[in-house]
Amino acid sequence: MAEKLPKLTSAEIASIWTAYMNDSMSKCILSYFLKDIEDEEIRPIVQYAYDISSAHIEKLTHLFQGEQLPLPIGFTDEDVNMDAPRLYTDSFMLAYIGQITRAGLLAYSGFIAMSARKDIRTYFIEALKEVSHLYDTGADVSLSKGLFVRAPYIAYPTTIDFIDSKKYLSGFSLFSKQRPLNTMEIAYLYMNIQTNVIGAKLALSFAQTSQSEEIQKWMFRGKDISQKHVDLFTKTLIDNNINSPVSSDVSITDSTVPPFSDKLMLFHMDLLSTLGTGNYATAAAASQRSDLILNYERLSIEIAQYAKSGADIMIQNEWLEQPPGTLDKKKLVKDKNRNS
Repeated sequence: MAEKLPKLTSAEIASIWTAYMNDSMSKCILSYFLKDIEDEEIRPIVQYAYDISSAHIEKLTHLFQGEQLPLPIGFTDEDVNMDAPRLYTDSFMLAYIGQITRAGLLAYSGFIAMSARKDIRTYFIEALKEVSHLYDTGADVSLSKGLFVRAPYIAYPTTIDFIDSKKYLSGFSLFSKQRPLNTMEIAYLYMNIQTNVIGAKLALSFAQTSQSEEIQKWMFRGKDISQKHVDLFTKTLIDNNINSPVSSDVSITDSTVPPFSDKLMLFHMDLLSTLGTGNYATAAAASQRSDLILNYERLSIEIAQYAKSGADIMIQNEWLEQPPGTLDKKKLVKDKNRNS
C-alpha cells in the first residue's frame, strides 16, 4: 500500500504553479527558436532546453492532477505562431538561453529550500541538475564561438587587507574621491549589464511585432529603461577604469510578424522585471559603496512601476492568471448571506 503523502503547503503550491507558468511560456518560445535555428552547434542547446520544458510540463501536470488542483492555463500552442518569419539570430537564441538558465538556477534553488515534501524536493533537485547541465553546455558552446561575454578582469591581489575606516562604505561625495570598486561590486554590475542588454533586445523585438499600439509603447518604454540602466552601470565601471563587457551580436531581424501572443510577450517582460528587481536587491545587499546601493534601490522602484503598468494592461485584457490563494472569508460570508 502506497504511503499517503501530506497535503502540499502554500509554498509548494506556489512553487509548482510558478514553475508550470514559466515552463509553458518557455516551451512556446523554444519551439519557435527550433523552427529557425541554423547553427548545428547551437541547435542541440535549444533542443535540450525545449525537451526540459516539455518534460517538466508533463510531470507538473501529473502532479496537479494527483493533488486535484486546477491546472494553470499558462501558455499553449495558441500563443505561438510557427508561421512567423525568423525574428532572432542564432547568437541571440544562445544568449537568451544563457540568461534564462541563470534565472532558472536561482528559482529552482529557492523552490527546493521552500519545499518540505520529498517528491517535490526531488522534482526541483532534478530540475536544478538539468538546468545546471544546460547552462554548462551552453557556456561551452558560447566560449568556443567567442560569444561568451566574460566579466571584467582585474589584477590579482597580492595581500590580505581589512576595512579600517567607515569611509570604505561611502559613495558619492563632493569632497573626497570614491574608493575603487571591489570584485563583488564589479561582478554584480557586470551581471546586471548583461541581463539588461538581453531585456532591451527582447523588448524591442516585442515592440516590433506587436499589433497593439499600447503594447508597443510599453515595450519601447521597457527597452529605454533597460538601456538607461546599462548606460549607468557601464559608466560606473568606466569611471573606475574598468572596461565594460562588450556584448556579442545578439541581433533581431526586421520581421514585423508576431511570433508570440501579446499575452505571452507581456507576461515575459513582467517576469523579466520581477527577476530584475530580485537581481538588484541581491546586488544592493552585496555592495558596500552607498552610492551603488542607492542606485539599485532607485532603479528597482523604476522597474516596479514599469511592471505595475504592464500588469494593468494584462488585467485590462483578462490575460493575467491569478496565482492560487486562500479564500476571502469576508466575501464567503457575504455570498452566503446573499444566497440565504
